[in-house]
Amino acid sequence: MKLDNMSREELQSLQKQVTVALKNYDERKKREAQSKLEAMAKEMGYSLNDFAGGKKGKSGGAAPKYVHPENPGKTWSGRGRQPQWFKDALESGKSAEDMAI
Repeated sequence: MKLDNMSREELQSLQKQVTVALKNYDERKKREAQSKLEAMAKEMGYSLNDFAGGKKGKSGGAAPKYVHPENPGKTWSGRGRQPQWFKDALESGKSAEDMAI
Protein backbone atom coordinates (compact mmCIF):
# COMPACT_ATOMS: atom_id res chain seq x y z
CA MET A 1 0.00 0.00 0.00
CA LYS A 2 1.54 3.30 -1.09
CA LEU A 3 0.41 6.07 1.27
CA ASP A 4 1.64 8.83 -1.04
CA ASN A 5 -0.93 7.83 -3.67
CA MET A 6 -3.91 7.84 -1.28
CA SER A 7 -6.46 10.63 -1.05
CA ARG A 8 -7.09 12.53 2.18
CA GLU A 9 -10.35 10.62 2.69
CA GLU A 10 -8.61 7.28 2.20
CA LEU A 11 -5.88 8.27 4.66
CA GLN A 12 -8.45 9.37 7.25
CA SER A 13 -10.35 6.11 6.81
CA LEU A 14 -7.10 4.17 7.24
CA GLN A 15 -6.29 6.22 10.35
CA LYS A 16 -9.68 5.35 11.88
CA GLN A 17 -9.18 1.68 11.07
CA VAL A 18 -5.73 1.71 12.70
CA THR A 19 -7.10 3.46 15.81
CA VAL A 20 -9.81 0.80 16.18
CA ALA A 21 -7.32 -2.00 15.54
CA LEU A 22 -4.94 -0.63 18.20
CA LYS A 23 -7.75 -0.32 20.73
CA ASN A 24 -8.86 -3.89 20.02
CA TYR A 25 -5.26 -5.09 20.30
CA ASP A 26 -4.80 -3.39 23.69
CA GLU A 27 -8.07 -4.82 25.00
CA ARG A 28 -7.16 -8.30 23.79
CA LYS A 29 -3.73 -8.11 25.46
CA LYS A 30 -5.31 -6.91 28.73
CA ARG A 31 -7.74 -9.85 28.67
CA GLU A 32 -4.87 -12.26 28.05
CA ALA A 33 -2.88 -10.77 30.92
CA GLN A 34 -5.89 -10.91 33.22
CA SER A 35 -6.48 -14.56 32.36
CA LYS A 36 -2.86 -15.40 33.13
CA LEU A 37 -2.96 -13.48 36.40
CA GLU A 38 -6.23 -15.15 37.41
CA ALA A 39 -4.72 -18.57 36.69
CA MET A 40 -1.60 -17.76 38.73
CA ALA A 41 -3.67 -16.48 41.66
CA LYS A 42 -5.97 -19.52 41.52
CA GLU A 43 -2.98 -21.86 41.44
CA MET A 44 -1.81 -20.27 44.69
CA GLY A 45 -5.25 -20.40 46.30
CA TYR A 46 -6.32 -16.79 45.72
CA SER A 47 -8.47 -14.76 43.40
CA LEU A 48 -7.61 -11.41 41.83
CA ASN A 49 -10.26 -9.83 44.06
CA ASP A 50 -8.10 -10.72 47.04
CA PHE A 51 -5.51 -8.25 45.74
CA ALA A 52 -7.76 -5.50 44.38
CA GLY A 53 -8.85 -3.86 47.64
CA GLY A 54 -5.59 -2.61 49.11
CA LYS A 55 -4.35 -0.30 46.37
CA LYS A 56 -3.33 3.26 47.10
CA GLY A 57 -3.31 6.11 44.66
CA LYS A 58 -5.91 7.55 42.36
CA SER A 59 -8.63 4.97 42.60
CA GLY A 60 -11.70 7.14 42.63
CA GLY A 61 -10.48 10.47 43.84
CA ALA A 62 -11.65 12.45 46.80
CA ALA A 63 -15.25 13.52 47.20
CA PRO A 64 -15.94 17.06 46.04
CA LYS A 65 -16.02 19.76 48.73
CA TYR A 66 -16.72 22.82 46.57
CA VAL A 67 -19.02 23.50 43.66
CA HIS A 68 -18.87 26.20 40.99
CA PRO A 69 -21.37 28.95 41.88
CA GLU A 70 -22.97 28.97 38.40
CA ASN A 71 -22.08 25.57 36.96
CA PRO A 72 -22.79 22.67 39.34
CA GLY A 73 -20.97 20.32 36.97
CA LYS A 74 -17.65 21.80 38.08
CA THR A 75 -16.47 20.66 41.46
CA TRP A 76 -13.23 20.58 43.43
CA SER A 77 -12.19 18.28 46.26
CA GLY A 78 -10.11 20.92 48.02
CA ARG A 79 -6.95 19.00 47.24
CA GLY A 80 -4.21 20.05 44.89
CA ARG A 81 -4.12 23.30 42.95
CA GLN A 82 -7.18 25.50 43.11
CA PRO A 83 -9.10 25.48 39.83
CA GLN A 84 -9.32 28.80 38.03
CA TRP A 85 -13.09 29.06 38.60
CA PHE A 86 -12.46 28.79 42.36
CA LYS A 87 -9.81 31.52 42.27
CA ASP A 88 -12.06 33.76 40.15
CA ALA A 89 -14.97 33.30 42.57
CA LEU A 90 -12.76 34.21 45.55
CA GLU A 91 -11.54 37.34 43.73
CA SER A 92 -15.14 38.36 42.98
CA GLY A 93 -15.97 38.39 46.68
CA LYS A 94 -17.25 34.87 47.30
CA SER A 95 -15.85 32.88 50.20
CA ALA A 96 -14.87 29.24 50.23
CA GLU A 97 -17.82 28.59 52.55
CA ASP A 98 -20.18 30.06 49.92
CA MET A 99 -19.07 27.34 47.50
CA ALA A 100 -18.88 24.47 50.00
CA ILE A 101 -21.10 21.50 49.31
